[in-house]
Amino acid sequence: MSNTVQCVVLKTEAEALDAAPHPGELGERILANVSKEGWAQWLERLSMIINENGLSTADVESIQLIETHMKGFFFGEGEKGQVPSGFHKVS
Repeated sequence: MSNTVQCVVLKTEAEALDAAPHPGELGERILANVSKEGWAQWLERLSMIINENGLSTADVESIQLIETHMKGFFFGEGEKGQVPSGFHKVS
């Protein structure tokens, strides 16, 4: 039986990630609180954020902005994490 977490994205218990998907304390926090499906939803959002803001994952400032968005998306911290302007969720 696979491990489960109470996913902060799905608001229900779901299959846990196998390992921290991001380095450091934030990655450990995500591992403890985000499911595989919740992480997949983040990756879709991340794509929008990177494209909308012209970010590079090789740039330290871009990574800091991405982490700010992660905290907003997963934990409701700060003003980031919402769908970027000009984008809408397709059902």
